[in-house]
Amino acid sequence: MPQYRKPTDSQTETATNDLARFRSAFYGAFTKWSDALFELSDALLDAQGVVGSVPSLSLEPIFRRSHGSLYKALALGEIDEAALRALLVVKRPKDWPAVFAVDASTWERSDAECSPERGFYHSASKHSAGQPIVAGWSYQWIAQVKRRVELLEEDSAAPLFVFDAGYGPIAIGYSLKDTAVQVLVRLRSDRVFYTVPPGPSGFTGTPLRRHGRRFKLSDPGSAPRPDAECCFADPRYGTVHVRAWHGLHPRLSGRGRWAGEHPRPIVIGHVIRIDVEHLPKHDSREKKTLWLWWAGPGELDLELCVAAYLHRFDLEHTFRFVKNTLGWTAPSLCTPEQADRWTWLVVAAYTQLRLARGLVDDMRLPWERPREPALLTPARVRRGFHRLRATIGTPASAPKSTIAGPGRPKGTRRGPRTRHPVVKKAA
Repeated sequence: MPQYRKPTDSQTETATNDLARFRSAFYGAFTKWSDALFELSDALLDAQGVVGSVPSLSLEPIFRRSHGSLYKALALGEIDEAALRALLVVKRPKDWPAVFAVDASTWERSDAECSPERGFYHSASKHSAGQPIVAGWSYQWIAQVKRRVELLEEDSAAPLFVFDAGYGPIAIGYSLKDTAVQVLVRLRSDRVFYTVPPGPSGFTGTPLRRHGRRFKLSDPGSAPRPDAECCFADPRYGTVHVRAWHGLHPRLSGRGRWAGEHPRPIVIGHVIRIDVEHLPKHDSREKKTLWLWWAGPGELDLELCVAAYLHRFDLEHTFRFVKNTLGWTAPSLCTPEQADRWTWLVVAAYTQLRLARGLVDDMRLPWERPREPALLTPARVRRGFHRLRATIGTPASAPKSTIAGPGRPKGTRRGPRTRHPVVKKAA
């Protein structure tokens, strides 16, 4: 294990100033109710333990306003999303590779009949009417690939976006054909692909073939000879054997995404097969062959694709932390706009924990192993963040008045709220 080197005073001062500049720019992205929104985000960082509800954050000393300001800020506040999105990209570490995991997470709102734009989405842990689905809002982390690419530096290499099963690999590749990105998507093992057909036969009147040799992933006998192959050792999976076939395409049906396409396009990509020697310890799942689809500019790097897909699952730890610790899905918000504002606060709070790593002491629990400050998890950085704030300060202004408002005028009544049906996806 490499020896940890304690940062110099100059490095610590630089990191502290970087965090302070981020907080100032983050505060500047609010256009309405800025002080309450910023202090709400700080209360997320100061709260010890799990955030179970939004009103409980008003008890944190950093939140100097009443509990009613919390929901008012989420309902009436405004955020310059473009400025905040650009800020998050700027604060991405320069030494990180241009590889991005994309996944969806559902904010369950099954009984919120007054909340619009809810849909039915897959759930791994909850069932409704015997089906693994729940009603709620689905959030795509890195929702806009094209928008993300526009924010990257122009001289950077084509970034690689990694998707799990459930996304349409062919539709994604076709939609991004004019964008300088690489996509890596997991395939079902029952997919069928075709090679590029040979040239014209030379006979007059012979129609040109659109599909060549048939390659069914579940049938090893139909596989042509691989165009690329490599083997390497992995500490968790043993010997990893990777094979790739170039220039393959599927036969597209005339339904759904391709219903209006005549003739339907030929979407060329690369199919990758990954076989491992064994699964990690304590993994009781059956060992299966992994199939991936890669498309994009540049040369196919098999080892990078394998490493990128395996690290894609690190995003699950982020989901678990923002849900179970920061309480991302804890508040009972009514509208998607309120949920979006709360999501931005959670994302910004998570970014501050990353920037503060190495600046706080390890306030570990008795049963936890000691760690160097630069290796602390977000949960352990959060325990010492309130001490760091004394150094970096806060750009939010203090409340201007402590007098309670007049409240709702006497005699006013509100009618029943509008009920919204759950939006069902088209087949």
